[in-house]
Amino acid sequence: MPTALITGGSSGLGRALTTALAARGWSVVTDARDSAALAEATRGLPGVTPISGDVTERIHRVGLAAAAAGSGKLDLLVNNASSLGPSPLPSLLNYPLDDLRLVYETNVLAPLALIQALAGPLAAAGGTIVSVTSDAATQPYPGWGGYGSAKAALDQVTAVLAAELPGIRCYAFDPGDLRTPMHQRAFPGEDISDRPEPETVVPAFLRLIGERPPSGRYRAADLSAPGHPDQPRTAVA
Repeated sequence: MPTALITGGSSGLGRALTTALAARGWSVVTDARDSAALAEATRGLPGVTPISGDVTERIHRVGLAAAAAGSGKLDLLVNNASSLGPSPLPSLLNYPLDDLRLVYETNVLAPLALIQALAGPLAAAGGTIVSVTSDAATQPYPGWGGYGSAKAALDQVTAVLAAELPGIRCYAFDPGDLRTPMHQRAFPGEDISDRPEPETVVPAFLRLIGERPPSGRYRAADLSAPGHPDQPRTAVA
């Protein structure tokens, strides 16, 4: 039975991925800060271990790593938990620096800390790291400077890890705009019902981890298209 650790599994894409892998016979460890929401999201899912906590806290990451890699191997790590930052989104000139630190702690440092803790079990399994990114990492949208720059840093971390860890596939996965609670916080008071549900990108994610193309940055839209390129925009074989 393959094993995955998926952070941020109580809602949005993390919940959709946890549900999909559980349905396919995976053993999944997942977490979220809201224990009640996490319990509701994982109730009845076979093989799923929910652990409530904050990925920015070291003691919580230690518990996640121990639960996910108890056998000494880990097939998949999905760094999905993210912090949007303040809502409404502030300009960089008005961005509270304490809030920006938390965005970087959640979106960059916590994923790297988990990778550092789990590199051995991932290498033993010839495993895969997927870090969820955003088009805000590559496009300069007003108001998205905090979140977008953090995701850009995560993209670069992923690319460098791919060069340093040839035995592990390292992917930055851009799901596109989705109808999630975090996306709604980015547009308070607006109707985002035109965005697709998170479940719609699950097939692209499954294709990525199933076909295991060269490490790099991949968009769900490209993976969903027939005959997508074998090479991403940035790849390390």
